[in-house]
Amino acid sequence: MEFKANEKLDAALAALEKDMIETLQRWIRVPSVRADRSADNAPFGAEVRRALDTAMADIRRLGMEPRDIDGYCCDAEIGAGEETVAVLAHLDVVPEGDGWEHDPYGGEIIDGRLIGRGTSDDKGPGVAALFAMKAILDAGIPLKRKCRLILGCDEECGMQDLEYYEEKIGLPARGFSPDANFPLINTEKGIMQMKLDAPLADERLMSIACGTRANVVPGTAVAVLAGDWREQAADAFDVEDEDCAIETELVGGNTKVVVTGVPAHASTPEKGKNAAKMLLSVLRKLGIGGAPVALLDEACAEGSAGEAMGIAGCDAVSGPLTLNLGLLSAGEGALSVTFDCRYPVFFDDRTISSTVQKRLAPAGFVLEPGHASHPHHVPESSELVQKLMAVYNGITGENAKPFAIGGGTYARHLKEGVAYGMLFPGDLELEHQANESIDLANFAKAARIYAYAIVALCA
Repeated sequence: MEFKANEKLDAALAALEKDMIETLQRWIRVPSVRADRSADNAPFGAEVRRALDTAMADIRRLGMEPRDIDGYCCDAEIGAGEETVAVLAHLDVVPEGDGWEHDPYGGEIIDGRLIGRGTSDDKGPGVAALFAMKAILDAGIPLKRKCRLILGCDEECGMQDLEYYEEKIGLPARGFSPDANFPLINTEKGIMQMKLDAPLADERLMSIACGTRANVVPGTAVAVLAGDWREQAADAFDVEDEDCAIETELVGGNTKVVVTGVPAHASTPEKGKNAAKMLLSVLRKLGIGGAPVALLDEACAEGSAGEAMGIAGCDAVSGPLTLNLGLLSAGEGALSVTFDCRYPVFFDDRTISSTVQKRLAPAGFVLEPGHASHPHHVPESSELVQKLMAVYNGITGENAKPFAIGGGTYARHLKEGVAYGMLFPGDLELEHQANESIDLANFAKAARIYAYAIVALCA
């Protein structure tokens, strides 16, 4: 498929670039982390609702008519015809966490990068797709299929938004989600979160608090130990890495232990340095926590592929399984842990969960019933993949091929859906991390790719 540039479309994109950047800054300034408190038309809390209202106001300002799906999502369409192609992005973000050098909700621009939580995951891609649609309108390009942008509000916490949308409106059969990496992702591993609890008899371990979400590699872990363990805890920390550290403090006769690592997305846990695992190692060396701590440390000790848990493996389509210890807590006689597992297309989630249960059962761990999001795969030979790859390779001059990821995007909710950008090869991958940011030149390039992709699929 030969790529041909369209002068009117490129001119429209260039004219919109300043507005596109300012729009993203406005969206970033809304801290749209899901809250437990819901209200009418705000099922995920007031700030997520505010992000939805902000997005709908901009959609309306750009000449499209948004539809509010009871606070779960909004959508807007361009084009005509009976068929509809979906573009799926989300407005909710994970908590900002620690370690930021700039305001995570400031939307600052420094050295050509726009900084803030959600710039890459997923407000930036959502804005790029919205302005791609606006550029098509401004260029006067007729579409024989509809393009529907759907902006969800619960991607980070279970995707209840799209489940609601599917039930009330119905999702298009095919499309793409700008919520990952270029060139194109046609395979997403299965995703399963496993929560286990065990009784904790050691009263010396007063508490543990670690993690914000299971799908984030925790960057900080805090434990409180009865008595003075400052020197022993410091000696037990043997990680030789300048990014990792331990701090101890005597508070009211008890020792507060803070272990610092490096956060990352749970789909690529090898890119982070898990503070929970380092804390478990310290506690085990101190002999604190008994069998639950010792066995958990042993089962998590060998990297992030689930080797010591007994679930490691891979397949040719999607690559290796990954396991992230995302949440760890202790108190009131119990130890709780939540794992985030990304498993290959041809693996069985029931086998994985039963293996984990058996591995940890000797220390009293009991697995709570959970839910798996099953793997998703679209053949490389499909028209969708072929057209999107032709646009990407035509604009970039590459000869790239689709690939698989451990991340879960909205694409898996479509019968034929793929993830398509907006991070380019070589970009800094800072989603779910401190100092999340995007390169503004690549932001503009992604919007151009989306505009041409929509034309390719709909015209």
